[in-house]
Parts: sequence; structure tokens; C-alpha cells
Amino acid sequence: MSKPRILIVEDDYDISNMLRIFLERQNYTVDVAPRGSDALEKTRRDMPHLIVLDIMLPDIDGYEICRILRTTTRTSNIPIIFLTHKDERSDKLQGLELGADDYITKPFDIDELKLRIQNAIARSERERLNDTRTNLPSGRLIEEKLRQIIRQDGWGLMDIRLNNFEPFKESYGFIAGDDVLRFTAMLLGEVVDELGSNDDFIGHVSGDNFIVITSEENVVAISQHLKERFASEILAHYSFTDRQQGYLLVGNESTTRKKSPLMSMAIGIVTPSQYHFTDIREISGLAAEARRSDNG
Repeated sequence: MSKPRILIVEDDYDISNMLRIFLERQNYTVDVAPRGSDALEKTRRDMPHLIVLDIMLPDIDGYEICRILRTTTRTSNIPIIFLTHKDERSDKLQGLELGADDYITKPFDIDELKLRIQNAIARSERERLNDTRTNLPSGRLIEEKLRQIIRQDGWGLMDIRLNNFEPFKESYGFIAGDDVLRFTAMLLGEVVDELGSNDDFIGHVSGDNFIVITSEENVVAISQHLKERFASEILAHYSFTDRQQGYLLVGNESTTRKKSPLMSMAIGIVTPSQYHFTDIREISGLAAEARRSDNG
């Protein structure tokens, strides 16, 4: 399993550097943002499993960052721990009302912060809010989103699967497979940022299966751009030999090895203007059917 990713949003270099060194020793991958705008950009680019967020920042205060993250669909479930000099009850309440998961004041006990981080990440994993490899919403959160859109108009849903992912994982190993899943999650985020909106939803259904919910007017353009970029950029995950020959040889030396094509992206699209849905299983079923019929 990959290391949980933590984003520290803190403009005091001594504090952020101390936290980075300490948390990396606890087997976390740590990134640091000294400004609120940096934090929002880093979060969009590679969603962390948890954010340690200072309230007093030079550009955007922590309350506003928390509000933006909580009201943006794709970042609304990232655990947030506020870190601040303030110790007034009203300040704590303001943070919690905005959706922060916890609150710790400076000067703080580093072991206490470590436990709060562990508990917040463990709670998120127990509730299966996000897939541990891609940190994208999964399980219950996807179902909740489908129940929400079934009562609405104007949306477009993409059921996305990576063709030939299993042969790749068999040949290159599960660590390389997890790298492909994280790459795919990052690619989905970049394309949706470019062509969609902050209200769009990206989820990791399971394994090599993803979901994107955007507006009906944007769904085709996003789908086409995803396929184009994936076809080009996935090649970096293959060896030079496999790229040149355009396929993998799968199987062991004692048996006949079979050719497997390189990975591609299959996408099925459904919209409420095409169908009338009465149950979320109809949405997922028709999207999967459309995806199976997709030949690129």
C-alpha cells in the first residue's frame, strides 16, 4: 500500500520543516504549501489523504481555504486539522462549523498531533470514504452522488475502465499497477479542471474502474480529451521494448506466452436526456453497458 499523503499548509518555515521531517519519519509522504493559493493548487493536482491547515496565512486564511475545499465536490471529504495560535472557543467553533475534522493550538505536542492525524486517516478509511491508492471518493460516496443526480437534469456520467490493466499488472507487478491508478486519477483531475467545473465529481469505483460526473454539455469533450491524453501518456509506464513492439508478452517461460495490447481507456456515457432513470442501479448498469460497447 502506498504511503498516506499529508499536505502541511503553514507559512512558518521552521514549523513546516519540523513537521515535514517528523511526519516523513512516521512513514507519510509530505508536501508543504506556505500560502493558501499554493495549498488549493496542490490539492487540485494531487489530493492528499489529510491536510494540516494553519489559520493565519499571508494570502487566504485557513477558514476560507476550508470553506473552498468543503464546497468543492472533489475535495469535500479530505480530513482537515486546523493548526493555529488562537485558543478562543469561538475560533474553534468557526473551524468546526466549516467542516474541519479537528483542531490543535500552538504550541502543540507533536505526539498529540501524530495521534490526531492517525485517527483522522483511520476514521476516513474505516468509513471507506476514499480509495486508499488514489484517494478518490469510493463506495458510499459514489452511491450518494448517484442518488443526488438521479433527481436532477443536465448531468453526464462517464463509466471509465482501463483496458488490459490486469495483463500490465501481471507483467510489471502490483506497485507499477498502483502507479497507473494514481496516474489515471491525476489525469482525470487535470482534464476535468481544464474542461469541467468545481462541481464535477470524480470517483474510484474499484480496481481499474473510475467514474466522472460532469455537465451534459461537457461530457463528450472531456471523454475525448481523456482518451487522447491517456493513449499518449500511458506509454511512459511501459519499457522501451514494449512501447516499440506495441504489446506485452504475458505468461511464464514454460508456457506459450500471449500477446496483450497496451492499455487504453474505454468510456461509456449516459445522460438524463437519453434515459429516464428511476434507480441508481439503472444509471450504473447502462453506463457499464455503454462502456463495454466502446471501441475507442
